[in-house]
Amino acid sequence: MNVAHAPAAQPAIRIEGLVKRFGSFTALDGLDLTVARGEVHGFLGPNGAGKSTTIRVLLGLLRAGAGTVELLGGDPWQDVVGLHRRLAYVPGDVVLWPALSGGEAIDLLGNLRGGLDETRRAELVDRFELDPTKRGRQYSKGNRQKVAIVAALASRAELLILDEPTSGLDPLMEAVFQDEIAREKAQGRTVLLSSHILSEVEALADRVSIIRQGRVVRTGTLRELRGQTQVKITATLSRPPADLGHLPGIRDARLDGARLTGSIDPDQLNAALAALVPHQLSALTVAPASLEDLFLSHYETAADHDDPGRPDAGHARAGSALPRQARP
Repeated sequence: MNVAHAPAAQPAIRIEGLVKRFGSFTALDGLDLTVARGEVHGFLGPNGAGKSTTIRVLLGLLRAGAGTVELLGGDPWQDVVGLHRRLAYVPGDVVLWPALSGGEAIDLLGNLRGGLDETRRAELVDRFELDPTKRGRQYSKGNRQKVAIVAALASRAELLILDEPTSGLDPLMEAVFQDEIAREKAQGRTVLLSSHILSEVEALADRVSIIRQGRVVRTGTLRELRGQTQVKITATLSRPPADLGHLPGIRDARLDGARLTGSIDPDQLNAALAALVPHQLSALTVAPASLEDLFLSHYETAADHDDPGRPDAGHARAGSALPRQARP
């Protein structure tokens, strides 16, 4: 599949200082986000953090209150029709035209995006085990998601914006989805992936941005983020210490017989290991932080402040995969 690209130096998405308010409520509070060309960028946060509001601004469905928003070099509000021919969007709760078959819906969405790769379309229909002859009203939630995923991946769009795309898919189809996104990544397609399935993001993303209360609080590669987060250790000691308090750098230390567990800041690892050696260290496992650990570290003290009732909690629906002028 040939996908046209703008100059590599120009990011696919550039957001600086984005503010969006709904009355007195501030949904986005100076959000910054950059997605480079050709990368899979994970966009993480709980319901109400501002992910879906950000995506709706990028799609031209909401107008930014303040700040700069560039999508594929254009203004998503002013250039919405032209930009929608260059991107494909999969929401987390796809609503199809009831009377159209799945195949007709795929073709219609493809035509709005500059055409489909027919070979790729057939391959994806087969891989996702989708019956394209059924009407939209006959599909389960998972099969509606498959229709939107096939339409997006078979398109010639430069940018894929995926907001909880595997919602409703079974584990087998989630694995197929990951395989197909990895293929798109290898071919240089740009993907913004918002998902609650952290293992999915961990497997696919080149970089990750974590959003909290309308702001991006951390961005980086998994390696960079792990370097700023505690690692987990499990040690077996022949002479367990009587007092865990004297072990430097080990937090949340717990002793179960000869087995010691805890977490350590990366820069304290050598000192902590040196302190364990006198206790006849016989086995040691050091595990880097998972994406789940990284994510939760930003919400342990802030969970009570997130409002699940904010306007962007949940997913875009109905014709929101289309430009404003082209919704059914």
